[in-house]
Formats: sequence, C-alpha cells, structure tokens
Amino acid sequence: MNPLEERFEILIDGLADRGYGIVDHFLSPEETAALARILHEKRRQGEFKPAGIGNQQVTVQTGIRGDSILWLAEEYAAPEERAFLSSIRHFIDYLNRTCYLNLRDAEFHYAHYPAGTFYQRHLDRFRTDSRRRLSVICYLNDDWQPADGGQLLLYLPQENGTEQALEVLPVGGRLVCFESARLEHEVLPAGRDRISLTGWLRTA
Repeated sequence: MNPLEERFEILIDGLADRGYGIVDHFLSPEETAALARILHEKRRQGEFKPAGIGNQQVTVQTGIRGDSILWLAEEYAAPEERAFLSSIRHFIDYLNRTCYLNLRDAEFHYAHYPAGTFYQRHLDRFRTDSRRRLSVICYLNDDWQPADGGQLLLYLPQENGTEQALEVLPVGGRLVCFESARLEHEVLPAGRDRISLTGWLRTA
C-alpha cells in the first residue's frame, strides 16, 4: 500500500466508524503553500465571487455565509491543481473498489473566508439533488493556531438521540471528509483569512 492509499484508509476507517474521516498531511507543506499562492493570485485578479446558497448558489446571504469562492476547472488548472484533482480521482477509484460507493465524479472550489465571516449550520446535500455523497475539505492555511478560530463544527448524532459537536481546526494540509446527507456542520468566525479547497464526491 502506497502512502496515498494509507491516507485513504484512515479516511475510510473514520467514515465507516463515525461518518467522518480526518487525515493530516494529505497535502505536503510545499503543495499546500503552492495552492495557497494560486488562490491568493486569483483573488487579486478578481476571479472570486461571493458564495450563494441553494443548489444554483444564486442567492447571496451574508448573514448565513460570508465566504467567496472560485470553482476549479480542470481544463484551465495549474499543475498543482491538477495534482490535487488527480489525488481526488484516485480517492474516488479507491472508494469505489473498496466500499462500492458508485461515485462518478467530483466538484471543487476554492473558498476564502475573510476575518470575521462564517457559515451557519447546514447540510451539504440539496433536497432536489441527491448526487453529493461525500463532502471533502482540504485546508490551505499557514501556521493556523487555535486562537485564530475558524473551526469547522461537525454535529455528530448520538445513539441516545442527542448530538455532539466536534471542532476541527483548519490546519494547512489537513483533509476532512464526511457524509454530505448525514452530518450538519458550520464554520465559526476566524480572526484572519481562512482558505481551503472544498468539494463533493458525487454519485450518478
């Protein structure tokens, strides 16, 4: 088993046991920094747009979410972006071989949360579109500390009918994967810019 597949196994074990998986160093520091540079350059060029809500993402409501996004198109991707998307394709193939999830493709965007912005509690799967099976977030932040805030909160259902909130710090190179239709989640306000690659693995 190669190092990438070892990371896949950590994620799969978490998904099977808890509905979510977390693996650190999915991206190396060099890969993380390169993707962060691309993100910031595209922001400087004005390519990011305020994120909306709903499956067409046309309604912008800053009281619900305050990030701006840029969808990642492989045909225009830089080498570092293509390498990331290649790793995701390998993950899809591995999940289909080992877990029989029948995943077809992925969609990803860059996400930038300016200091003080957030995303209220929500589910990633739309009522009118059930293709999103797994949500995937890969953080691109440099030297993120607990005092910086910006945690991802995953709301985990418990057997007694209650729920537990799990805080995930957006550390650079860390990848989080969870069931899109099962786990509600939110992004807490951060004290500085918070960046990631965020996407979904989809069925047909």
